[in-house]
Amino acid sequence: MTLSLSSRDARRIALAAQGFGSPPPSQPSATHLRRTIDRLGLFQIDSVNVLTRAHYLPAFSRLGIYDRALLEQAAWGPRRQRRLFEYWAHEASLLPLDLHPLLRWRMAQAERGDAGYKGLRVFASDLRHEAQAVLDRITAEGPLAAADFENGSSRSGWWEWSHTKRALEWLFWSGQITTATRRAGFTRVYDLPERVLPPAILALPTPDAASAQRTLIERSARALGVATAADLRDYFRLRPDQADHAIAAEVEAGSLIPVAVEGWRQKAWMHRNARPPRPVRGAALLAPFDPLIWERSRTERLFGFHYRIEIYVPQPKRTFGYYVLPFLLHEALVARVDLKADRGAGTLLAQRVSIEPGASSEAITRLMAELERMAGWLGLESVRIKDVVYPS
Repeated sequence: MTLSLSSRDARRIALAAQGFGSPPPSQPSATHLRRTIDRLGLFQIDSVNVLTRAHYLPAFSRLGIYDRALLEQAAWGPRRQRRLFEYWAHEASLLPLDLHPLLRWRMAQAERGDAGYKGLRVFASDLRHEAQAVLDRITAEGPLAAADFENGSSRSGWWEWSHTKRALEWLFWSGQITTATRRAGFTRVYDLPERVLPPAILALPTPDAASAQRTLIERSARALGVATAADLRDYFRLRPDQADHAIAAEVEAGSLIPVAVEGWRQKAWMHRNARPPRPVRGAALLAPFDPLIWERSRTERLFGFHYRIEIYVPQPKRTFGYYVLPFLLHEALVARVDLKADRGAGTLLAQRVSIEPGASSEAITRLMAELERMAGWLGLESVRIKDVVYPS
C-alpha cells in the first residue's frame, strides 16, 4: 500500500529529519554536536573559506552558537577523543566513526582500481610501486602532508594535484591511510589508520558490500525523512546498482514505506520512524553544502526554490553572488544571502540580500538577527548589509 503525503507534510518531515523540528539548545554541548552529526550522517568538507569552512556550518544552522573547537577535537583531536573520521562519502566528508565499517567495501573497490577518480586508479596497477613507496615512508616516519614529499605540494588550486598528492589520495581512498590532522591552510596530514582511529572501530567486523549498502540507504532515509530513489542514492553517492537492491530490501523489511507526495512525479519512500510534525518554527542560514539543500532538484521539490552555487561562474554572469546561503524561515526558503567574513574589518558582510517572492514581512528582521548571531559565533564585531533586492 502506498501512503499519500501532502507537499506540506513532506516538507515538515524533511525538516524534522534534518534537525529543524525543535528549537536549538540554549547552551550547545559536545553531546548536542554528536547527536547532530549522528542524525545527519556526515558533514561535507569544502575548501572555500570566504565565510568559514563548510563543515562548521550545518551544526551552527541547527544548534546556534556552539564551540567550533568541539568539532575540531572530534575530527582531529587525540585518538581517544576521536568521534569522526574523514572519507569520501557525499564528496569529502567528516563521518561518525560507526560508518567506517560500512564504507570498507568502497575502500576495497578503490584498492582494486574500481572506484575513485580516473587519474587515481592507475596507482592500483601500473603505479602501485610508487604508492607503496609513499606508504612505506609514512609507515616509517609518521604523519606527513603532500608538501613533506619532494615536489609533493599541489601546484595551485584544489584539483591541480602533484603526482605524489595523487598517490596519497589513492591511498586515502583505498583506506590504507587516513587524515591524522589538518595543518594551517587546512592541509591534510596523512597517517596509518591504526595510529589514528580508535582500536575498537578498526576491530568492528566488515559487512559484505550488499549489507553495508542496505545500512547506508537506511541511514540516508532516516536523515532525509522522505525521499526519492535518487535522493537516497545521492546521500552517500551510491550508484543505482549499489542502491536499488538496498532500497527494495529495506522496503521489504519495513524500514521504508512507499509514499506518493503531492507534486512529485517520482516514486518516494518515507522512513518508518518519520512522522508529520507540528509546524516547524525558527530561522537558519544554510551552507551551500548543507544536506537539507545539497541535492538541488530535491530543494526545488520541497521548497519551490531554484538554487545553484555560483562560485565557478564568472562574476559578471552571477545572479545572486559568490557564496550564497539560503535563509530558512520556519518552513520556507525566503532569501539568498551572499556572505563574506571580512576578518580584517571584523565585519560579517552581506554583499547582497535577495528576498524571495512571497517572503513574509518578518524575513529581513529575522535575517538580521541571524546574521548578528553568526557574526558573534565567528568572532566578528559587526554586520553590514550592502544591498537588499526585493522581487519586482
